[in-house]
Amino acid sequence: MKANLHSLDRTGRLLFAVVVAVLYYTGTITGTLAMVLGIAAIVLLLTGLVNFCPLYAALGISTKPKN
Repeated sequence: MKANLHSLDRTGRLLFAVVVAVLYYTGTITGTLAMVLGIAAIVLLLTGLVNFCPLYAALGISTKPKN
């Protein structure tokens, strides 16, 4: 897997996951919304941690700057 995420993209994904986790654990989001956002947060957390987005790769997109 070749990295295809810019540091801002990666930071945004990780920040989104943290915000969703905090909202869930404080009880701000519940039910179906919590499940949908939780799944999205998990996917974004994993892609942010490995610095690779399979959807970007499939679409030929890369936010990582060229060296």
